[in-house]
Amino acid sequence: MGLRHVLFLWILVNNKSKSSSDKDVILNILSVLTDLLSLGTGRRIHYVISKGGTEALLQALAIAARTEPPDHSILLPLLRLLARVGQRDRKFGLKVQKAEATDIILGLARRNLSHHLYLTHCLWVLRVCASNVTTGTTLGTNGTMELLFKVITPYSKRHVRTVRAAIEALAALLKSKSNSRRAVNKGYLGGLLRLYQDWHHHDVSNNYIYIRRGLLLCLKHITNIQLGRETFLGSLGMEILFTSVQDCLSCKNLDPIITTATQILRKCYPKEPLPVATLRSSYSFPLPGIAKSENPYEGSEGKWLNGDYESDGEEETEKDLDNEDVESKEEDYDLETDVNKLKTRPVLDRPEEELGQYEAMCPELSHNFQEFESEPEEEKTLEDKTESSAPFHFIPNATSVKHANYRWRKQSATEMGPDPKEKDFKVPLQNLTKKEKCRWHPIDEKRDIIKAAQDAGSCEDEDRAKSHAITLRPLPNEAAWYKKMFYSECEYSINPSPGGRLESSDVATNLLEKHQGDIPFHSPRIYIAKAKCVKSIPDYKDLAFPDFWGHQSPPYSKPMLERKYGVQRDKVLDDVRRLIQPDDVIGRTVFDLDEPSHSSPRLPGSLTFFSKFESGNLRKAIQVREFEYDLIMNADVNSNQHHQWFYFEVRDMKLAVPYRFNVINCEKFNSQFNYGMQLVIYSVKEALQGRPRWLRAGYDICYYKNHYCCSAAAGGGMSGKCYYTLTFSIKFPHNDDVCYLAYHYPYTYSAMMAHLDILEQNRNPKKVYWRQQTLCQTLGGNPCPLLTITAMPESKKRDDLEQFYNRPYVFLMARVHPGESNASWVMKGTLEFLVSSDPIADLLRKCFIFKIVPMLNPDGVINGNHRCSLSGDDLNRQWLTPNSQVHPTIYHAKGLLYYLRSIGRAPLVFCDYHGHSQKKNVFLYGCSIKETLWQAGCMVDTAVITEDVGYRTLPKILDKVAPAFVMNSCSFLVEKSRESTARVVVWREIGVLRSYTMESTYCGCSHGLYKGLQLGTQELEEMGSKLCLGLLILHLKSLPCSKKLMAQAALLLDLEEEITDRAQRSCSNSSLETDDEPPCVEEIDYNTDSSSDGERDFSELDQEIQECLSWAEGETEDEGLTTGQSCSSKALRGLYISSQPTPNSTALPLRSTALGVYSGFESSPA
Repeated sequence: MGLRHVLFLWILVNNKSKSSSDKDVILNILSVLTDLLSLGTGRRIHYVISKGGTEALLQALAIAARTEPPDHSILLPLLRLLARVGQRDRKFGLKVQKAEATDIILGLARRNLSHHLYLTHCLWVLRVCASNVTTGTTLGTNGTMELLFKVITPYSKRHVRTVRAAIEALAALLKSKSNSRRAVNKGYLGGLLRLYQDWHHHDVSNNYIYIRRGLLLCLKHITNIQLGRETFLGSLGMEILFTSVQDCLSCKNLDPIITTATQILRKCYPKEPLPVATLRSSYSFPLPGIAKSENPYEGSEGKWLNGDYESDGEEETEKDLDNEDVESKEEDYDLETDVNKLKTRPVLDRPEEELGQYEAMCPELSHNFQEFESEPEEEKTLEDKTESSAPFHFIPNATSVKHANYRWRKQSATEMGPDPKEKDFKVPLQNLTKKEKCRWHPIDEKRDIIKAAQDAGSCEDEDRAKSHAITLRPLPNEAAWYKKMFYSECEYSINPSPGGRLESSDVATNLLEKHQGDIPFHSPRIYIAKAKCVKSIPDYKDLAFPDFWGHQSPPYSKPMLERKYGVQRDKVLDDVRRLIQPDDVIGRTVFDLDEPSHSSPRLPGSLTFFSKFESGNLRKAIQVREFEYDLIMNADVNSNQHHQWFYFEVRDMKLAVPYRFNVINCEKFNSQFNYGMQLVIYSVKEALQGRPRWLRAGYDICYYKNHYCCSAAAGGGMSGKCYYTLTFSIKFPHNDDVCYLAYHYPYTYSAMMAHLDILEQNRNPKKVYWRQQTLCQTLGGNPCPLLTITAMPESKKRDDLEQFYNRPYVFLMARVHPGESNASWVMKGTLEFLVSSDPIADLLRKCFIFKIVPMLNPDGVINGNHRCSLSGDDLNRQWLTPNSQVHPTIYHAKGLLYYLRSIGRAPLVFCDYHGHSQKKNVFLYGCSIKETLWQAGCMVDTAVITEDVGYRTLPKILDKVAPAFVMNSCSFLVEKSRESTARVVVWREIGVLRSYTMESTYCGCSHGLYKGLQLGTQELEEMGSKLCLGLLILHLKSLPCSKKLMAQAALLLDLEEEITDRAQRSCSNSSLETDDEPPCVEEIDYNTDSSSDGERDFSELDQEIQECLSWAEGETEDEGLTTGQSCSSKALRGLYISSQPTPNSTALPLRSTALGVYSGFESSPA
């Protein structure tokens, strides 16, 4: 009924504005329209707009303005309606120009300069018109800016409503760059600064907040252009705003002023290049097949320059958070809508004969299990098992693709067995009982073991100089706690070398005696042995203490850090203080990978930094103030980008002193550090006292855009990239301690290799089939391990062996992105569960054969990369056409999957473990044709496009059994930008329906049992084990099983479900929530060039208009506001107080000290 009234009244207004002279009728219609549009939501106004209401009001305005003398009883309600409707009409500016109403509105404003009530109404409409940049530019050329500068006055208690309207109209006008340039050229920027100072100085009661903020908005828009920023700096704008903000910090009501001023300060902070000689990584690696003269960085620089910078794992490309509509459209545009590309299309990216080499990576398919009778595995030593886990096949490397003696096509049918392309391939049972037919003989195995041992020995001989140089980082032997802990218990010599290094043999021996051995699946001795064989670009000679000593999960979970109100602006203001008050700035480089001379230890009054150890990443440390340091991360090898992962040592700290660290070359647009995430710290003293653990730490944490940018010289011709700062403060727990700080819980390549050895040692060989092979050699010469895990057959009977060989495959892999260490912790949980004695694990091994690549990018992990391999490429974008020389691990992992498909054994499930830096919880990305097309708005013919919805089964299961997993966060869309990821390629080319990327947050959970908690290593490992449980349930739901297996599973899963339900009932279930990112307690403006400043909040102007109605009906400024008005505080009430002419009196003119004649300004002609 209300909408019909609006439409009917609009028709009447349209007709009357064209032909009627009945004033009473027009006034009644305008009054009803005003009442209807003042109530409820904006839906009524949008309805009026859709029916041409804006055009009708403009026509009525044109008719009323031509009347002589103008009838303000009609003009004022018309102007109010235009202001209300126009701010919601996105095409209002164009409609005004089409109706040629700009001159009419300007003319009304000029004619009413002496009457503030009429002028205020005109200024409201001018403000709405100027919101359109094109219309604003036209208004600027017609003298609107000069008109406004006549109205804006220095501090006065009179006509503040009109002054405010003029300032807000000017702010809208200055969104046009041409208007901003005109304002700067006329010298208005300095005048605006002086006006702001005047209002700030006199407004001691904070009654005129919106006028002060309006002046700041003018400055914010005018400094969007380079000329404006330069003039602002030359006018001492930084100093003026910084000083005024200091006066406002104690009053929370002044937050609008503080926020806007802080944005201006950050934007106008002079841009600087990063304080490094070049953006390229400190480490470089010559690529095979590339001449030395070629620049290995060109590929990554080109991607960066073209905006093809990829985000974490499967994360969405970073976008401006201020424009949700644009973001949604861009996401939909990225969706793949070509049905032919979405359909599975089994193809080969290599000659088919090459697949034969991967037969040796599936020894379980031809194993006869006879050799176990000759030597019980439980009697083997760890060294024997380590040797037996050596590869029994040719190991591809970066310069070789297939076995030198490869004879795939030359073998006879009897030697080969069935055609590998047959779908129902089974190993003939007769081959299993005849020893001479078996491909794997015990004698051959022992010969391979001896060969592997010889190869390992020769490797150590070749690298003996490097191996004996691997030493533990020196401990602080001069610290009081160290002397008390060591000297009192044992007598041994500690002889510092000239470089300050302790004799490693003595220290390591003593430490190993103190190690309690209570850290599960960790041995310092095995870790040292593995670390000696690691090949790194910097040729590491040091072991980080946490990796050597080990990590034990704390007995509690850390809640997400509550963000301190105003922390971001406080940090930005500290940065500005450096510029304008540099007296206490030290600016001393205390660590530099590029200039080792700057890294001399124990500089007086400084922390000591170090990062040249496995997975370490810190390029440079600059001491800013006594307890503040700027840190610069190293780029990925052969790259000039991907700065996120950091891991470094710090020592010589003071107890309980707040140290501030600023990581100044971050690249992500946003970070979970703004939503409760903390970094991790490891204390050597705490570890030696029996608490060896990484802990979440840090406070006053925030992440924001800084003033550093990429210069053309440093970037090798690339410029324009902006950086972000991660800032945090820490109080170290001990004096003169040695601490390690990291982005997330580190997990090194050596830790993984040692873990595999320990798992093999601790498994039950009678129940667990374990085979560790080498998938290939990496570019850096490190082996990439491949694991096969399943259950030993219950006997050598035909049925048991047939069940063994016909088990479906599950293919798991992790750590293709080196900085995603959480993926390794999840994989650690998976591996430990798979080899455990848990009844569910035993049942799971009987259901599947697991092929696992626990670390797909060893070189990146070793050398401290965040995203790339040594080639400088993101390996998770190389799956479409991997290069055997440059991307060997991807090439051979894909080749193994091709081989499994060729013999009819494509995996039931493929899962690639990742970490996510911008979302909470653990979730899966999968692939669906229909969901992608539906999301893209395409018509889907279900009769033509059919799809098995089984890809949703595993996520649904995990949502019930895994506390950290959230189904609502999962996505099954196929994007064009993800077509070369493992998930999409395995789904499309290998034909795996359940092909997933599993993303684990760096931060914590927003749902379920762990809601509000940060995930630790224990929770991540639990997720790995829960995935295994989910796979078992999936097997029982999706595949036929024997009655025996079903009975065992029913009993075990009933017990597991009871435990899970009890745990879930103990927490508040909030699974209905879908908002992954709760709003922060303060506005976070990451893009300082954004024009978003709250001006699209229609309520402000609506409130001004509504209160002006009350004011025009008879209230005076002395009477103040009535109880019916919405202002609730004295500070806000003062914004709307203005003088009101009494009846039968003439309006007072504005003061003559307006900006046009203020502070030396020359008046411009009206």
